[in-house]
Amino acid sequence: MSTFHGLEMAKQALSAQQSALYTTGHNIANANTEGYSRQRVNFETTSPFPAASRNRPEIPGQMGTGVEAGSVQRIRNQFLDYQYRAENSKFNYWSTKADALSKMEGLLNEPSENGLNKTMDQFWQSLQDLSVHPENTGARSVVAQRGLAVAETFNYLSDSLGSMRTDLREQIDVKVKDANSISDQINSINKQIKNIETHGSLANDLYDERDRLIDELSGIVNIEVSYSKSSDSALDTADGLATIKLADESGKSLGSTLVNGDLSQGELSFKEISVMPEADDVNAGNAIETINIGGNNGDSYSVSEFTSNGSLKGFIESYGYTDGGDIKGEYPEMLNDLNKMAKEFAEVFNGVHSSGEDLNGDPGTAEFFQNANDGTTTNITAGNITVSESILDNPDEIAASNGGGSGNGGNASDLADVFDTENADLDNASVRGFYESVIGDMGVNAQKANNMVENSGILRSQVEDQRMSVSSVSLDEEMSNMIKFQHAYSAAARSMTAVDEMIDRVINNMGLVGR
Repeated sequence: MSTFHGLEMAKQALSAQQSALYTTGHNIANANTEGYSRQRVNFETTSPFPAASRNRPEIPGQMGTGVEAGSVQRIRNQFLDYQYRAENSKFNYWSTKADALSKMEGLLNEPSENGLNKTMDQFWQSLQDLSVHPENTGARSVVAQRGLAVAETFNYLSDSLGSMRTDLREQIDVKVKDANSISDQINSINKQIKNIETHGSLANDLYDERDRLIDELSGIVNIEVSYSKSSDSALDTADGLATIKLADESGKSLGSTLVNGDLSQGELSFKEISVMPEADDVNAGNAIETINIGGNNGDSYSVSEFTSNGSLKGFIESYGYTDGGDIKGEYPEMLNDLNKMAKEFAEVFNGVHSSGEDLNGDPGTAEFFQNANDGTTTNITAGNITVSESILDNPDEIAASNGGGSGNGGNASDLADVFDTENADLDNASVRGFYESVIGDMGVNAQKANNMVENSGILRSQVEDQRMSVSSVSLDEEMSNMIKFQHAYSAAARSMTAVDEMIDRVINNMGLVGR
């Protein structure tokens, strides 16, 4: 054995403990870094010397040669990552829908003193007053203005819902761009990891950044993540290259690859998501028809086939999508209901109005409500309904009488009954009942979405806490490790000093006897 063997062992011990201290410092420095996973140095004993059996057979076993820092490993549990991403997709899906429905609830604002229901009640009350005082000019003016208020409330709700749908469409575009950008970044990191792992190194910080991006992507669409070796020379502890595929609600692959990290399937690459084209509907506007992966020559899904949770689907279902020729979704369905309600109400009201007589005894006009775009009674929607200019300019034209002279208010009473008359085109409900049903359905859907947000949020938090308990940096633990490695470093330094004194004794003090 070399005379300097002890120095070499002490030097290796110093180096190993020093690397552990540096890694501990790296953990502490990144204690608050998003997505960072704590790292540890795996110590390994160096190759021992064999027993000198030929010259000194009485020495058993092998002589140890010290320690070395084998690898720096990050602490991560892929199963917890899988669970977190599945719950993250659900949470973002329901959170997006809950937010969209919350905005709709805030707009419709029912029940309140400013909602459509209250405005219709005021119009109904004005018609009741007119039936009692049909010759009263003030009562007629109130009816005209209350009717206009109903029409303007319809207009306001329709325009505001349309503006909100436009915002949702913009958010869909933003989410698509985000998903494509993240896929591009993951593909770029895959390439960097391949270059590093090929040389037998571990790209721990790149793994963390890739996992952070994958977590972010899982909030947009549900994904399935798998890993493959980057090269034959890569370490067994290397994470390898990530392949990301679209997954359905249960986590099973839909077959479309967003990021290809499997070298056996070709070069490292990624595919872009796009939502197109859009189908046009007269009442509901535009709606998403297909979701494409990889452009026109890639995979194409209808929204009903795109069973991948995440904020993207939540936005699409809120904005509107085609399904079997129909346009569905929270906002287009609400718009369609308001349009149907405005159309049926206007047609029935105009029909009753035309059957009466005005203050001058002339037949009532069939255009109390009309289309603001062309002044006719056709194609009336919530967005274009208004009261005719002739009625507003001359309330005497309101047909309050049903033929009994100017003092008769029977037709005004019949007009008030329109609000409570069942209509086959409104699912056999009255105007009031239909609107209450629409508001009730919206409330139920919003409550369900809020409950699911709470439930999925709790599950996500639980999994995240479990993942953090494994991967996050504990400053208390790192401080303990720092003291442990510091003491080991000091002991190794003391060992080197002892060996140095032994060698000094041999070199400087041997052979001096008798001189």
